[in-house]
Amino acid sequence: MRFLDFRLGTVLATSFTATLTERRGEPVERIPTAERLVDWLAVSGLPVNSCTPAQLDQARDLRESIHAAATAAALHDVLPRAALQVINTCSTQGRAAPVLTPAGRREWHLTTASIEDALTVIAADAITIISGERDGKLALCASPTCQAAFFDTSQSRTRRWCDMNTCGNRQKKARFNATHRKSVDNYFP
Repeated sequence: MRFLDFRLGTVLATSFTATLTERRGEPVERIPTAERLVDWLAVSGLPVNSCTPAQLDQARDLRESIHAAATAAALHDVLPRAALQVINTCSTQGRAAPVLTPAGRREWHLTTASIEDALTVIAADAITIISGERDGKLALCASPTCQAAFFDTSQSRTRRWCDMNTCGNRQKKARFNATHRKSVDNYFP
């Protein structure tokens, strides 16, 4: 079985929500199995020992709660209570601690290397971006089939796409094709 590539960004929480893409079109699940969640966590710097189907469901609940709260924050709406409850519960249930590497970077030490530890880190990251503690702005992808919440850290805070390599290029190509078709139609009426 071939798995789709992960969309990894620089913000853990929104990279996690990007494990479900094309939310407004034909959704693409990038963590269809517990093993695939373990893979995503490993490449995101949160290696865990294993994952059960129930833990996969818990992770997906957190993912959708982060997406709902981030979307509401980007739209300046009231944050959904149910989403906040899931995020806050996940934030407090695991045991993870930040550690400093010799290179001066922060990494996370998962005390028990469990899914709960990893979800704690993801929930904590979501809390920092949704609460406005980090320098950046929550925004929604301009692609009509995506509309993913992403964290814009560009200098001007005017980024339009969750990922330029996918949504941005797809929209630019569609715009080019539409313009090109009009030119051809005008040339050959």
